[in-house]
Amino acid sequence: MRDDTVMSPEIARIQVWQCVGCGRIDLPRPCVGICRDEKKAYVTAEDHDAVVAQLQAETEKLRRLVREIAGVTPRAGEFERGYRALQERARRLLEEIAAA
Repeated sequence: MRDDTVMSPEIARIQVWQCVGCGRIDLPRPCVGICRDEKKAYVTAEDHDAVVAQLQAETEKLRRLVREIAGVTPRAGEFERGYRALQERARRLLEEIAAA
């Protein structure tokens, strides 16, 4: 099963140069001063916030399912039927998350 929900192709990465000493950021060329720059990848705050919101929503849905699994005690002789029902709910939830 693939998990490609974290970083979708719509998230643009911005290439910048960041000084390892002072943290100064330049686009897209390094400075010629005394700083030692390293190439870094950044995303916009909006893209970051959107991914965080998506992950929080998915996490809450998964927490609800885990709470349900933890709190359910099947009746005698009904374990397999209850397990299959929870398994189906989990599959639907994973499909819903993948489609989002």
